Amino acid sequence: MMILDVLAEVAGKPDDAENALFKNTAFVVLGAYLVLLLWLGYLGYRKSKNSEEDYYLAGRGQGWIVSSLTIMATFFSSFALLGAPGIVYRDGVIFALFALNVPVGALAVFILGSRIRRVGRANGYVTPGDMISDYYGGGAALRLLVALIGALYAIPYVLIQMNAGGVITKAMFPDNESAFAIGSGCLAVITMLYVMVGGMRSVAWTDVIQGSLLIFGMLLAGFAAVAALGGVGGFLDSVAELPAKSLSAPGTTGGFPPEKLFTICAVASIGSMVQPAQWMRYYSASSSNTLRRSALVFGTVLPICFLFGVMLVGLGGQALYPTAEEGGKVVAHSDVGSFDSILIVVLKNHLPDLFGFVGIALAALICVAVMAASMSTADSNLHALSAVFTRDIYARYLRPKSGEGERTWVGRTVIVAATAVAVLLIELQRADSSFEPYKLIASMGFLAIAFSSQLIPLTIDILFVRRGSSTGAVSGIVAGLFVLFFFTPFFSMNAAGNPTGDQVLELVAQVRSNIDLGSFALVANIVVFVVVSKFTKKPSQETRDQFAEAIRPKTND
Repeated sequence: MMILDVLAEVAGKPDDAENALFKNTAFVVLGAYLVLLLWLGYLGYRKSKNSEEDYYLAGRGQGWIVSSLTIMATFFSSFALLGAPGIVYRDGVIFALFALNVPVGALAVFILGSRIRRVGRANGYVTPGDMISDYYGGGAALRLLVALIGALYAIPYVLIQMNAGGVITKAMFPDNESAFAIGSGCLAVITMLYVMVGGMRSVAWTDVIQGSLLIFGMLLAGFAAVAALGGVGGFLDSVAELPAKSLSAPGTTGGFPPEKLFTICAVASIGSMVQPAQWMRYYSASSSNTLRRSALVFGTVLPICFLFGVMLVGLGGQALYPTAEEGGKVVAHSDVGSFDSILIVVLKNHLPDLFGFVGIALAALICVAVMAASMSTADSNLHALSAVFTRDIYARYLRPKSGEGERTWVGRTVIVAATAVAVLLIELQRADSSFEPYKLIASMGFLAIAFSSQLIPLTIDILFVRRGSSTGAVSGIVAGLFVLFFFTPFFSMNAAGNPTGDQVLELVAQVRSNIDLGSFALVANIVVFVVVSKFTKKPSQETRDQFAEAIRPKTND
């Protein structure tokens, strides 16, 4: 079951007085939250200027508090409140190693982010393609490949997160047959409006609210799990009695050998920090010191939330709602339904017992927090997708002589079009569950970070090494994407049933179960990039010196 197919079982509970109160409270909380987002979008519009730098980068003046929360909100989507607790609930304590990806990501912000910001400010860059293409010589092939990687990351996330709005709303209001359509539509339209109207400034301000809700929800869930088991002592005693598989590697299902988790933490965490939306957040920071502070907050707060929120609710969920084995597979407790529902089930079932009406209000607030987590990812990727199309395609190859005002409105049009396509695909999938385009895009979502990881070698080369060539960069990306193709649904659909294809699929399955996909493809990328660069022309010494100077820290930076 996909991460977003959660809460459906929660929706099937009897409509007693407590559930009715929950739905009424959820309606008020949700309405207030959506109005707040629109208000922040309006404020962003009031402060905006009709320029690309303002629309896409908030005038490069974001402070450390806003930068910290918008980076966190973009990094963790609904996975933080649904998928991660569900994995701990299913597989046990081994998934604690996943917390390592946050300090690694924070280190990437600290080391890479400040350097990207300096070069971006010095040269007026807006997208990753601006910087990468400018350094390696401005070739169309490289810029378009970087834009393709950005789209391969952004499009699946926009679609999946907007679908989440419908799933969550249906769970909050199960008796309303139109709840899914209303929820997905409202999330899509409101996200579209505040991104389109206020640009980066509105996205970042709403991310402050969404990031705060995310942190609060994770910690509250951990507290509820501990309290439901009688406090810290009762919690520890209950966890100690869990099956041995839940307390050891590679977990209950055997799906998380340590080497897989370590490669995820080493590569996927960095890959998620060089995707276009995060890259643009580095450009938008007011100073390198802002990003260093943001990295410190990011690397401190989120691990705490993971260990004292996600881990506690997952392990406590196993004690409260034990999993079982059916047909050789681990299945969730009947009161939970799907693994990804565990956090919501714990909150909805136990907070009212702990706090009465306040507990019901808090449970409703966390449902809204799940939607907020979805919106914080959808808005960032919509905004980045708009920038990538406008700067890397429209301004370069379709209308090179277009002005900033025109390009800003083209970017807004892209946001409307992308939102409309996402809503259309969601509705077509609802009408026909076998609708293939939706399934393909949703499946590609699991590969999104592996795609963005292909930018790591170029980023390291530009910022530190400066020995690569444009031909090497293009060749490395092509090699990495070629390897990743074997992990996409496009290959599996065409290879199944063919003897050679079945052998390749078996090898793919083995790799997938033991190592992070981005790591596997990244090796091919690096090898080809290094070898081809050794025998092809590099950027001029003048260009390399210029970038080295731009990267060097300045006074009061």
